[in-house]
Amino acid sequence: MIETLKIVIAEDDALIAMDLAELLIGMGHDVQAIASSEVDAVAAAIRCEPDLMIVDGNLAEGSGVSAMRQILALGFVAHLYVSGDPHQILQEEHDAVVVAKPFTMRDLRQGISTARSVAAAK
Repeated sequence: MIETLKIVIAEDDALIAMDLAELLIGMGHDVQAIASSEVDAVAAAIRCEPDLMIVDGNLAEGSGVSAMRQILALGFVAHLYVSGDPHQILQEEHDAVVVAKPFTMRDLRQGISTARSVAAAK
């Protein structure tokens, strides 16, 4: 049985955000918020206290990497990035867990598992 996670998605493309939320709900998770900007991502993380953040590298207003830095300054939360340019994320955050777009369900599951393993080691 898969543990139900409270998840916040930070993604500025509405279609991708809805598809990702649908996939996660289908996996048994609870998507608590979808944010499209850096400011909204930080606010959603504070408000929802998620088990996991799934963050696009580039947001409509701001950066997913910058949003995660602000969130992590408040306390660690498991997170992974989804990006069409994973190399950009890894240049900014060398140890980041990154799932490349387009991704498969298997890629997403592996990314979630890796992000949770990193969090457990913190």
